[in-house]
Parts: sequence; structure tokens; C-alpha cells
Amino acid sequence: MTAIEQPDARPRAGWDVLAADGSVVRIRPVREDDEPALEAMNQRVSDESIYLRFFGISRHMADEYTHHLAADHGDHVALVAEYGDDVVGIASYETLRAGEAEMAFLLQDSVHGRGIGTLLLEQLAATARENGIERLRADTLGENGKMLRVLADSGFEQVRKLDSGVVELVLDTAYHPLTLEKMADRERAAENRSLRRLFSPRTVAVIGAGRRPGGIGHELLHNIVRGRFTGSVYAVNPHVGEVAEVPAYPSISAVPSTVDLAVIAVPAEQVLDVLAECGKCGVGGAVVLTSGFSELGTSGRELQRELLEIARRHSIRLIGPNCLGLVNTAPEVRLNATFAEVSPMPGALAIAAQSGAVGIAVLEHAGRTGLGISEFVSLGNKVDVSGNDVLLHWWGDPRTAVIGLYLESFGNPRKFGGLARMIGRTKPILVVKGGRSIGGRRAGASHTAAAATPETAVDALLAQSGVLRMDTVEELVETARVLAVPPLPRGRRVAVVGNAGGAGILAADAAARLGLELPELSADVQEQLAAVGAVGTANPVDLGAAASPSSLQEALRVLLASSEVDSMVVNYAVTRAGNVDEIYDAIAAAGDAAGLPIVVNCVGSRHAAPEIALPDGRRLPVFPFPESAVRALAQAVRYAEWRARPQGVVPVLAQVDAAGARGVVQRFFRESPEGRWLDPRQASQLLRCAGVSVIPVVTAASQAEAIAAAGYPVAVKTAAPGVLHKTDIGGVRVGLANAVQLGKAYEEITSAAGDPRVLVQAMAPKGTELAIGVVRDRLFGPLVMAGSGGVLTDVLADRQWRGLPLTDLDALDMLHSLRCAPVLAGYRGAQAADQDAVLSVIHRIAWLANVVPELAELDINPLMAAPSGAFAVDVRIRLTPTPPEPDWYGRHLRGDDS
Repeated sequence: MTAIEQPDARPRAGWDVLAADGSVVRIRPVREDDEPALEAMNQRVSDESIYLRFFGISRHMADEYTHHLAADHGDHVALVAEYGDDVVGIASYETLRAGEAEMAFLLQDSVHGRGIGTLLLEQLAATARENGIERLRADTLGENGKMLRVLADSGFEQVRKLDSGVVELVLDTAYHPLTLEKMADRERAAENRSLRRLFSPRTVAVIGAGRRPGGIGHELLHNIVRGRFTGSVYAVNPHVGEVAEVPAYPSISAVPSTVDLAVIAVPAEQVLDVLAECGKCGVGGAVVLTSGFSELGTSGRELQRELLEIARRHSIRLIGPNCLGLVNTAPEVRLNATFAEVSPMPGALAIAAQSGAVGIAVLEHAGRTGLGISEFVSLGNKVDVSGNDVLLHWWGDPRTAVIGLYLESFGNPRKFGGLARMIGRTKPILVVKGGRSIGGRRAGASHTAAAATPETAVDALLAQSGVLRMDTVEELVETARVLAVPPLPRGRRVAVVGNAGGAGILAADAAARLGLELPELSADVQEQLAAVGAVGTANPVDLGAAASPSSLQEALRVLLASSEVDSMVVNYAVTRAGNVDEIYDAIAAAGDAAGLPIVVNCVGSRHAAPEIALPDGRRLPVFPFPESAVRALAQAVRYAEWRARPQGVVPVLAQVDAAGARGVVQRFFRESPEGRWLDPRQASQLLRCAGVSVIPVVTAASQAEAIAAAGYPVAVKTAAPGVLHKTDIGGVRVGLANAVQLGKAYEEITSAAGDPRVLVQAMAPKGTELAIGVVRDRLFGPLVMAGSGGVLTDVLADRQWRGLPLTDLDALDMLHSLRCAPVLAGYRGAQAADQDAVLSVIHRIAWLANVVPELAELDINPLMAAPSGAFAVDVRIRLTPTPPEPDWYGRHLRGDDS
């Protein structure tokens, strides 16, 4: 479709979603062949429901209603809900006028209470919004409490009015923050019920468990038994009656009890039949270890698609294929359903890894450092259960204090970002993202697009979401060790103390490099430290090589009581003056009541444990090197600062013209249906619709036209198409004061560019040159850039990126994080730029990217940030035809548009 066509009012795709009880429901557009199923549903609906829907008891009216929706092709949209083999609900809207429609619902009584009505409402509102419907109306009897509760609890903003027993409701279809929070709460509850079959099964069957050690199925079964799984476990093997002392049965249907979790380790060509048999036997969850699916290309992708269809048909939640398995260390479960050699111990870190090998590395390193695991899952090909699913599951898990993810791809990054923002307010999320290669760098025709890489989008997403991005798996584990021990740092002030002067210097250097502060301690505190034997008291505190454990304990108590620091790094080299157990006891005695984080670097003993147990149950992490201890602590400080700050709001902008912007776009596509770069006049029009101040520009095709257009002083630039960096070819002259200078500049510019066309533009007020831009990523959506501008844009590479929605704090962070920020603030007595005006431009560009989905690239370079405002000088905008974007925030299971 072209950009000016209206989207089809009848959506073509369907969506798999989770009902409140964790089972899978299919919501899809109604079809003509649905009419018999809808009539059958009408017969199953109670008289009371018919009355509440149609204000009278008439099944004929219900049949006419469903016939109209299924058979007619008028100005309406209808969605049905399929549960099992039956159609159990229908929702629709009829367009009343521009931007407004009337909605209606009918739901089979037997599925009331499963959240299907809410799912229909969410998807109907999303479809309406995509089709330009801003408000949905409904008339409901005041006694229809069930429907009124569904609408009231939905989170959508609404107005209601009661008239003669009828409630008139007007619902806003937009996604407001409360709407997304309510949807996430419902999705979290449904995910927990759904994933319980996987993570907390009562019965497990290993299908494909071979007799001989070394096979994947055999080793996984061995791990389940060795881990003392609290439920029942069975082997499925048609050739033997027992595997690893576990009873074996020829098929899943022969297992004598209902199986919650099936772990499948049969050859790829047998997996589909095995999973279908599991579905018939009521298995609720499956882990497919077998490889040979999408990682093999087209044939494997088709096999994987069929695998997902079987799982959805039977409401089976599926992990994998091509994965390592899962772990739950809860005492009431004790499930190690992996074929790794590692046996994780209980702890507070939940881990999901897309790679089995990386998963093994995480488990091994966590075990070696004493960090326990609450749950672990190897996602493999992520055909069903994804990173977003486990995030929701771990959000409310009381045993999980820190969430770690190793990801190689994002299926639905925008939803990930929204979830991470909410989850991060209570639990830190650490991510290692594989694939930092620059091989995917875009070949863009603007500064903004050329600077955007695949990692740009990831970094922007994680920065806005409060997610800590780790460079390595080791760093993830080390940071988790600090974050798993409360409390969080209250600030950046760090004290370094110990008997190893060199290690103290290294720790201090690392702290300064990572943005932490080492305040000089007060005279009173230094005096107290000297009294316990410290030879260096300023910070770092050096207790001397011969310091005893008791002097360390006293020094720690002095620092903890001082209120002059927010966290502590203890460096201690074990000498004959005190053995490692005594050192640990001293640190534990001082740190027991500590209200701030303590990390320890202990050297000189092969027998030093990786953690120090405190009397209150906390376990302080011990690191082999001071730099790694400080690095992990600095990450904890970053997270604490993000969590403490307000969440920010998306500002409501004045002087924006959405209708005008759409008009510019529609006129453009009538002339250029394939899309291209806008000419300067069109680009200026679009920016003015967003309320951005643009320095006027006139196109001239001759020297006489250029002189006639000038009002001095002026700038002249080449208008030759395809020239991005005009200064590189001598295509720009500025500060021209008269016709003689302009005429000479015209000749030089047109000769250099080989084109007679030029742009004549008034000079902008003097200020700091910035670059503001947008590039649209296929998965991540619009990415907004702010950075240093002018001819040195690419040399300085001083840029910050953020995605949408862009809050006031996001924009402020972008501006303050630039290396040129001190210049904007008035460097060395210079007059400060109007930073509020710059922030306004950033928000207005974000608004334009949201209003105009066809906006592929936008580049303002320079944006002149002056004391009197912010002015766009050189503007480039490229529009391309684009289909409507999918609903990134909908509660859709992976495999649809996620």
C-alpha cells in the first residue's frame, strides 16, 4: 500500500494470547465461514447474557448480529476468540463518524472469569487505534456488572454517564501509562500461571532418555534424579523398562499419571509427533532439547512453525527447540532439567540464555564465585517462551532479586523496553547482548543514518529502560553478586580501606575512572583511624602491611559510623599477622549492621572463600582483583541512581499540527509514491508543523535569482541532488554581505557542484552547532539522535540516542551526556544557549517521528543553539511508504508479530 492509502478496516492476522488461567486463546478477525460456529455459540450463551447484550431476550437478534458481522463487509471490524475447538466470544465496532466507533461484545458464559473479554477489548482497541479510531463508545445496562468491571479494570481512560439505567461509556483507545501498567499486570499473572507448568512441575517425563550414559536424554534424566527432584519423574523409551533407576514407558500416553512437563530429546523428525501426543495427554509444558530447526534455514523454519502450531493448539508452553533445559532450585521443587555438568545451588539470580554454551558458562562461573541461582532457562530458538515471558515471570518471583539475560536477538524490543522500565523499579536487569559486530552498519545518506548501527538501537533501548548492559558474562555474574546483597548504594562516595597499599591505589584509580568519588575523610574520622593504627587516613585508608584483623574491624566501624561514604571497598592481603578466617570474621562483625554496600578484595590465600557470610544471612562478595570489585560496585551505583530518579513524562506539546503534517506527507506521496528525499521547501513545511523554528530558505536556479532572493547577510549552499556533505566539495559560503560577494560565491559553488541550483538562506543567530536526527529501525522503531553538529559531526562522534516514547528526563539525559554540554551551558564566560529550546526541538522531532510513520530519516545539521532559541539551518528528510506497524505492546505470544 502507499502512504496515503487508508489501512484495511478488517485486520488480516490473528494473535495467540494467554487467558487469565494461563491457557492459550486465539483472537482473530471474523470470517464468513464462522457463521455456523457463531450461531452455535449463541445457543450456548445464557438468557441473562443475551438480555444484557441486546436489552432483551432474543436469540434471533444474536444470530442477526453475528450474521451481520461475519457476512457483511461494511464499515466495521469484528474479532472472535477461539478457545480449544470452539468460538467463545466476539467483539466488534461500527464506525460512527471520523475517529469514533461503537463497540459491542458477546461472550459465552462458560469462559467468564478467564479474562477473554478483556483480551478482546485490548485487541479491539488496538485495531481501532491502528485504523484511526480514537474513541470507542458503548451503551451498557447498569446491571451488567461483569462488563462494567471489565471496562473499569482495563486501564483505558474512559468517561461514563448513567441515563435511565443505561451506562454510556466512552473509551480512549490510546496507550496511556496506566493502560500499559494494567496490561502488564494482567500479562504477568497469566504468564505465571502458564509458566508454572514448566518451572514448578509435579511430574516430569523425559522422552528420549537413552540407556547409555553420554546421551543428552540420559544425562538430563540423571541430573533430575541427582538433584533430588521433589515430584515424580518418568522416562519414555520403548526399548527398556528402566533408565537410570527411573521407570520407563514406551510412550507418553503409557505414563500412569498426568505429566506437567515433558522434556523431549528425540531426533528432529520425531519431535512433531511426540509433541502432538503430549498435547493429547494433557501435558502442560515442554522443553525441546533437539536441534535441527530454524538454525538450519528454510526447511528447519517450516518444521519449527509446525512445532509452534501444535503447541498452541494444545495450550502447551514450549521452551526451545535447540536448548539446554531449565533449572529451579526452590527447595519445594529442586529441578535440574539440563544436561550440563553444573549443579546450581539456590540463590537470588535468575538467568535466561539464548545460547546453551553461554548458559553453561554463566552457571559455572556463578557456582565458582558462590552466587546461587533461583531459576535458569536456556531459550534456544525461542519459538514460544521468550525473554519477555521470563521477565514477566521473574518480576513477581520472591526468590529472584536480580535478573540476568544473555540475548542474541530481540523479538519485540519495544515491549522489552516497557517491561524493563516497570520491572527495573524493583529488580535490576543485567543484559549481555551478543553480536556487537560493526558489519551491520547502515549505509545511510544522512549524518544520522550513517551514525546509526545495530548497537545504537540496543544501547538506546537499554539506557532508557534502566537495564545494565554488561560487556561479558563474567561482568554480569560479578555485578549480580553485588546487587544480590542489599542495600543499594545511596550515592557515589566510596571509601577504600585495607592493608594492601598497592591494591588500594588500583581500587582508587578504577573508582575515579568509572565516575565514583573518593572523598577526603574529615579530620575527626582521620584521627579515629589513626588511633586504630592506620598509616594513611585520607582515603584510601592504609592500615599497613602488619595490620591485624582487629584493627581492620575497628577501622571499618569508624568508616561505617562516619556517614561520609556511601559504599566501601575492602582490600586485604593475607599475611602471618592474621589468617583468612580471622579476616573474614572481622569484616563480618563490622559489616553485620552496615547500612551500605561492602565489596571485598582478598589476596594471598588459595583457600579464601568467594564470599563472607554475615550473621543476618547476607553474603558479601569477595573478588580476586580490586578493579573487578570496583567495576561491579560502579554498576550497582548506576542502577541505584536510575532507580531513584523520577520516571519522567512525555511532554504535551503546544503549537503542533498533526493534520498539517499528514497533509504534507499525503501531497508528497501523490507526486512520489515510491518515496524519496523531500525538497527544502517540503522539509521546512514538515518541521514547522512540529513547531520547529526553521531559518527560511529559497531555491535559485541562476545568479540573478540568487541575488534577488537575498536579504543580507546570507548563506549560499549548493542544491545539487545527492550531495550530503556540502562543505566537502566547497558547496557552502556563509556571511555574504552584498551582491558582489554573493555573485562570486554563486560561481564558485555551482562550478564545484556542477549544478546551477543553489539555496539562499538568511544567517542564523550565532550559537553552538548541534545535530538532531531520526532514523527508523525495523524492530526498534524511531531512534532520536542529539549530538555535536557542523562540519566536525562525524569526527567528534559526540552523539546520544534514545527511542520512543521519549520522556522529559530522556531528552535531558541526552543533552547533558554530550561532551559539548559545557559549551551549551556557557563555557568560560560565554553566553549560555537556550537549552529549553533545544530540548523542545528534540521532543518535537520525536513527536514528528510518531505522527509520521513514513519518516525514514531526518537530519537537522546544524541546529543552531543560540541564547535566543534553537534554529534549524540545514534540514534533510526522507519519506518511504510503510505499512502500519504492528502493535508492539499487545499481549501477543511469540510467533505472531513479536
